[in-house]
Amino acid sequence: MRLDTQTLIWLTYLALFAPLAGAVFAAFLGHRKKILLVGIVPTLLLFCSLCASVLIFWEIYHNNIVIHIDFLDWIEAGDFYSSFGFMIDSVSASMMLVVSLVSAMVFVYSIGYMKQDSGFNRYFSYLSGFVFSMLLLVMSDNFLGLFAGWEGVGLCSYLLVGFWYERKSANFASIEAFVMNRIADLALIMGIFLIFYICESLKYDEVFLALQSNDFDTSTLIWIGALLFVGAMGKSAQFPFHTWLADAMEGPTPVSALIHAATMVTAGVYLVVRCFPLYEMIADIGFFIASLGAFVAFFGASMALVNKDLKRIIAYSTLSQLGYMFVAAGLGAYAIALFHLITHAFFKALLFLGAGNVMHAMNDKLDITKMGGLHKSLRYTMIMMVIASLALAGIYPFAGFFSKDLILEVAFTHNNIIWIVLLLSAIFTAFYSFRLLMLVFFVKQNHHEHPHEAYSYMLLAMLPLMVLAIIAGFGGVLESFLKNAFPAFSLEIPHDTHILLIGGTLGLVGLSVLFAIIKYARGGFSAFWESNFLYKILSNQYYIPKLYEMIFIKPYYKCAHFLWQKVELGGIDRFVDSLALLIKALGLKLSLMQNGSLSRMLLLMCLGLCAMLFACGIYFMWR
Repeated sequence: MRLDTQTLIWLTYLALFAPLAGAVFAAFLGHRKKILLVGIVPTLLLFCSLCASVLIFWEIYHNNIVIHIDFLDWIEAGDFYSSFGFMIDSVSASMMLVVSLVSAMVFVYSIGYMKQDSGFNRYFSYLSGFVFSMLLLVMSDNFLGLFAGWEGVGLCSYLLVGFWYERKSANFASIEAFVMNRIADLALIMGIFLIFYICESLKYDEVFLALQSNDFDTSTLIWIGALLFVGAMGKSAQFPFHTWLADAMEGPTPVSALIHAATMVTAGVYLVVRCFPLYEMIADIGFFIASLGAFVAFFGASMALVNKDLKRIIAYSTLSQLGYMFVAAGLGAYAIALFHLITHAFFKALLFLGAGNVMHAMNDKLDITKMGGLHKSLRYTMIMMVIASLALAGIYPFAGFFSKDLILEVAFTHNNIIWIVLLLSAIFTAFYSFRLLMLVFFVKQNHHEHPHEAYSYMLLAMLPLMVLAIIAGFGGVLESFLKNAFPAFSLEIPHDTHILLIGGTLGLVGLSVLFAIIKYARGGFSAFWESNFLYKILSNQYYIPKLYEMIFIKPYYKCAHFLWQKVELGGIDRFVDSLALLIKALGLKLSLMQNGSLSRMLLLMCLGLCAMLFACGIYFMWR
């Protein structure tokens, strides 16, 4: 049954504004003690948003339509006009479905995870606002609406990463994420200004039509594409803006699942995919995006090889997988980039929620080398994390295999160096995924905790993600649907080569998995490996954070300290204090005029009269 236009409009409003209503509801009760209802109501509202997103997706999937909605006039100043409108096509409908689905599961999980936290009410307000901002970002029909959602996501991520603000590390991580994103967002807003300057509009349809129908200078288009991509680099934590991503693990684990799976970090990929008509016109920028993506894929995977922090390993995995997505987008395979974004959302959210179960069982300990033997106590969590890891490693027939294999095929047909780098990254991914599983679940117990499985409803929230991590890639249904929104893109690979490519990749990945299992079953690497130069480089994140500290943080701190001590306290404050002391001293002296002595008052009056007569005399003499 086909839905009428008015019904689709109301469903769009419900999908967007239901999470906002949840955020407002939780905010009004945020100052009170924990109330379970504050978790339940936003969750139910988010399920309403999910149902609306499912119906919209179903309608667009079957009828291949695009919904345009002008909600209200937003900004009108001189020649500038922007409406608050929405455009729902196959791209935004897919993103709406993924964001609302993953978020709904995270909300249900969070009710159990945050059960004992005093900030329970505040948490659900921030989380609902985060989902609303992401939906606004993907549903908007213009760059200004996208930027509003973009900044909303940045603000809510700051609040969520620094949720436990009593911790110094959480404060640092939230500020780092906020500042890193603001630097990149400056480039994004400059790109948007430049778009309006040359196109006189910010609506996607009008902008892309203007870019294709007018003979704009190529250098201008390159500037726009580069500025927009710098914004995407910040939000998706691409090098050199990557350092905030791992530090953002200071927030609650469900927040990490939401940020890394379906919301904030995928926004950069969405921006590049949404702006594909522009990037089709500037192939050089596209190749740069692909090259940087390949570097980041290898870069993130290599750091995950040696890290001991449970959540950071999964965070580096996100960094690596984002690199894959940017490779596909940079090489023009936009549908494949979006396909991997969607499959990645399911298995990455599942991994993070599984990590949350492990943390609760281990009293929030994160060092995987001090775990082991958890497969007995956390059997269901173990099964789900194994499935998520198989999908992440790209093992057939799990969802990650289909999307990652397509990206490798795209790289193989376009650039052999990029393909080799991605293949090495895939081998690394398989190794560190099963290294994590072995050290957490299967090696000999190396702790004195008494682990226990999570609440049943938390496991049930993970179940849909597990199912989708298995089936999301089957049949090419999703991939075919996404391809309708983009120019035709074909992979011209001979059948024999294609089979060899798939078989070779699977074989190497399988050997990497097997090596990790056997190696850690036998006790892992010796202590000598940890004193190795390469190990130190990887464990210290290539010393990039220390480099940033030397180049940016310490000089900035010294400059700020100088301005505080010498300029503010020694100059401005001293001047103001001196002025106040002068006025106070003058007031004390002049107060003697009002001491109640009649003779002194008469004397001062006479002296004042004489001074006035003298001044008048001088004036008339000079006149």
